[in-house]
Amino acid sequence: MSTAVSGHSIDLACPPDDVTAVHTFLASVWATEPSLSDEDRMALELALVELASNVIEHAARPSGVACSLRIDVGQDAVEAHLTDDGVPVPVDPSAARLPDALAESGRGLALVQMVVDDLRYERVDDHNRWTVRRGRR
Repeated sequence: MSTAVSGHSIDLACPPDDVTAVHTFLASVWATEPSLSDEDRMALELALVELASNVIEHAARPSGVACSLRIDVGQDAVEAHLTDDGVPVPVDPSAARLPDALAESGRGLALVQMVVDDLRYERVDDHNRWTVRRGRR
């Protein structure tokens, strides 16, 4: 990351929050970061909404899942961290591939991989931590 960084964050409790809250949050971030290109905004929105959707669908416990999303906008790159208290997910993001055209699911991580420069997942203590990084275009 470059030295000049502005950070934005939101905490979500799902339910009642859902991916609509992520869209709303990102709209507020884009409004305060006018130098981000439309291409970067669209790519990051796709990646972060997809990740949040996956967390809500696959990591939630019966009582739901709490998430924190932080976005750091630097001069050269944007990095986002999505942390949740959900169940561990046995996934290797680097192995994500697009499924058959008729498949009803399984595209999420592969799509994220296509629009960011780096996608990482790790389990830290009792939290899932996703990191995405995209160099600014």
